[in-house]
Amino acid sequence: MTTRFFRLLAWQLLLTLACMLPRAHAADGVEITRAYIESVDEGYKLAASYAFDLNHGLEDAVQHGVPLFFTTEIELTRPRWFWFDEKAIVARRTSRISYNVLTRQYHVSITGNVQQSFASLEDALFLIRRPSRWLVAARGALKPGETYNVTLRMDLDRDYLPKPIQVNAFNNSEWRLSSNKKSFLYKAE
Repeated sequence: MTTRFFRLLAWQLLLTLACMLPRAHAADGVEITRAYIESVDEGYKLAASYAFDLNHGLEDAVQHGVPLFFTTEIELTRPRWFWFDEKAIVARRTSRISYNVLTRQYHVSITGNVQQSFASLEDALFLIRRPSRWLVAARGALKPGETYNVTLRMDLDRDYLPKPIQVNAFNNSEWRLSSNKKSFLYKAE
């Protein structure tokens, strides 16, 4: 009888501990699922894709007319043995997603590109998750044959939010959506 009682108590304890653990949500962060640089006639382009979901608070904010801004930052550095690493390229690109209540459409605009409209939030997020290749540097910005350290990061940029919302966003964990830095090597062509 006592062994059975202790087993039951142990199972209840394990179940209680499992319920108390924090739950991992896809909305907790951005995952960089693919990233590489390719050499083209114009220069060097970044091809990347991301995996993330908006939590309920962010979805609600978009549907009530608050635009969200996602900033991708890339940095290419060349290691030097005699001094600090040389920063060859530092580039940023910001994407904006918003909702128009009158037309019931989501709009995505990427800095320097045309705005596109979508019927659903999921379709609009697809463009942010899988953006077109981005020209990060002109031809000649990198030294051919040299190996560069590439660091890539994407996050929800709270600096672009309207001021009254910024105050809440900086103190609220629901407004924190960012990736870890992804690093890889690229040999310039």
